[in-house]
Amino acid sequence: MLFRSDRERDLAAAIAGLNYANPFLPERVALERAALGDDYSDQGQVWHGDGTRGEQPNVKRIQRLAETLTEQLRRRLDEGARPDPAEAKLYADIAVYLLYNRYEPRFYELIENPVAAKGKIRFFDELAADAGHFLGAAPATRAETPQLDHLFALFFQVRRAFHHVFGFIIGGSMPTARLRAALWQSVFTHDIKRYRRGLYRRMGDVATLITGPSGTGKELAAQAVALSGYIPFDAETRQFAAAYGELFFPLNLSALSPTLIESELFGHRRGAFTGAISDRKGWMETCPALGSVFLDEIGEVEPTIQVKLLRVLQNRSFQRLGESKERRFDGKVIAATNRDLAAEMASGRFREDLYYRLCSDLIETPSLAAQLADDPAELKRLLRHLAAQAAGEPECRSLAGETARWIERELGADYPWPGNVRELAQCVRNVMIRGAYRPKRRPPAPTDPLDGALLASGLTADGAVRRYCRLVYAETRSYRETARRLDLDWRTVKAKVND
Repeated sequence: MLFRSDRERDLAAAIAGLNYANPFLPERVALERAALGDDYSDQGQVWHGDGTRGEQPNVKRIQRLAETLTEQLRRRLDEGARPDPAEAKLYADIAVYLLYNRYEPRFYELIENPVAAKGKIRFFDELAADAGHFLGAAPATRAETPQLDHLFALFFQVRRAFHHVFGFIIGGSMPTARLRAALWQSVFTHDIKRYRRGLYRRMGDVATLITGPSGTGKELAAQAVALSGYIPFDAETRQFAAAYGELFFPLNLSALSPTLIESELFGHRRGAFTGAISDRKGWMETCPALGSVFLDEIGEVEPTIQVKLLRVLQNRSFQRLGESKERRFDGKVIAATNRDLAAEMASGRFREDLYYRLCSDLIETPSLAAQLADDPAELKRLLRHLAAQAAGEPECRSLAGETARWIERELGADYPWPGNVRELAQCVRNVMIRGAYRPKRRPPAPTDPLDGALLASGLTADGAVRRYCRLVYAETRSYRETARRLDLDWRTVKAKVND
């Protein structure tokens, strides 16, 4: 028997669980409580992201317990203890937890210094020696452990994922915490054991769709997912297969004409259109298999481009503009929109088949109003972070305080922040430069449901008339009766119905 008390076994089970828990869900808090008992320090349900590495006292205490327990169990194995399969699994899991936390600062150095991450990783040999000491203790424990190069790649991935999800998504409200948890699942799924066993190879096949109002950080969410992907490590060369910082390829589709969108995405051949003076690769060709193409404002693209994107997602193939040669895309697609895609599909402006290729992984970014409704103190946390970005660390406290006083005095606690965090960032900059922020007030939201639906639809005047004609005609099945009801010429009705 390897464990000599229920407390040892319960502690090992809690530590092992932390290997597989989503750090942004309440399960992480429950496991920390189970591991520490009366020594648990209540830090709240939500880790407040402020872009820094802030240490967590509970994590440090658990690391010390893991070191002590793993060393004790290792000595027992040397003395001839024979663990049963369940004990071997627990021991392997807490040894993995120990190894990750022992080398976590070294992995963080690779994040801070991307150039070093592209070269030989010298500390791999040290980690390999420690892994041999702890995980090579008995055949039963070795069987429970992934290959060392795979484990090393997972360690770096977990550290990058925490860095990007925690650092890019700022705030301490529950809507923000739920967003972080959702991003973690987009990287590792809800079952990290399954991910570790083999799903890590297939995550590039899963498209991610991010929805939410403008200004809520959809591109930051996309970056967090793209920069946190699995990158294989070669134990022979001591190198990772790619530089993580070079795997994100963003394209704002609303800023380009249809021809330029196709050229940027798929590339073009010389002479394919006016100005195409040479052959050119697009993002789909430039993006490597470990990379991600981010399609911002996908709800804006025309149907012809939607068809080509659908083909990429279905068959992994595309053609450059002006060329018939089939090319292959092996990366991941991340798309974002602030539009209501259900309404867009109902109106025929967005293809249902494309939506169902994109929606296997859905993320919704919360509005600033929703964050403040959950926790009004969120405003001060966000102001301090945005002030540090605008003015630097020495001035951030005074600028954040000045902005908070302006908001309280001039805008009030119930200001809806229609531009979300992006507007709040501009508020901080306006106060820094002008000492004031005076937003353009929007007209009140319509109270009539029909008015709201018309505004949300985005229809042109001609489109609204055509839609109305078709609805009435579907009921009457008569051009003349439809014309009578709508006070239009019947020939106009016929043209609109058949357009």
